[in-house]
Formats: sequence, C-alpha cells, structure tokens
Amino acid sequence: MVVTEVLILLDTNVVLYYLGNRLTNTLPIGKYLVSVITEMELLSYPNMSESEELIVRDFLDKITLVGLDNNIKELAIAFRKNYKLKLPDAIVAATAKSLNANLLTEINTESVSIS
Repeated sequence: MVVTEVLILLDTNVVLYYLGNRLTNTLPIGKYLVSVITEMELLSYPNMSESEELIVRDFLDKITLVGLDNNIKELAIAFRKNYKLKLPDAIVAATAKSLNANLLTEINTESVSIS
C-alpha cells in the first residue's frame, strides 16, 4: 500500500502567526506549500525591517512555492464569480483546489482547514 503525503497550502496569515510564534494550535503533519500570492503578500509589507525580511525570505527558501498556471487562473476566476472572493483569496483557494491540498488559514487565531 502506498501512503500519500497530505498536501497543506498555508495561507498568509498562518505563515505570519507561525513566524511570529503565535499559532494557537500545532500545524498538522504534511507537506507544506505556499502560493506565489502568499510570497508577494509576505514580502510587500511597507514597514518590514531588514531582519524580518530575512526571516521571511529564509522561510520561503525552505518551503515549496506554487506559481500560477492556467488551471489555477480558471479556478480563481470561477471562485471570484461564485463566491465574490477578493482576487488574492481566490487565487490561494484555487491553488489549494488545483493541487487537491488542504488550505490552512487562521480565523480568530484558531487554525481551520478548508478542503
């Protein structure tokens, strides 16, 4: 029997809580990924210090980064139309869906998984 590793796409807020040691729950076991949108969001904070940027870049160097492809683009369009999501959220959700990964996001500091 082949055991498949669970794919987990981390949303930006989960990464921020993780890097700030503020997660209320431990992360589930699996292979972690982030969307290129999360990378862009993490690196675009205007008041980020140089040391904070180094921490973020080090984290991003160690995790699998998922870029945009046509499937993700089409799913994101459908999610925006059907659920009125903001574009970054639609792209992150579409990325998880296209990879059949769990999307881990943080709402009110409690981890939730959206499949």
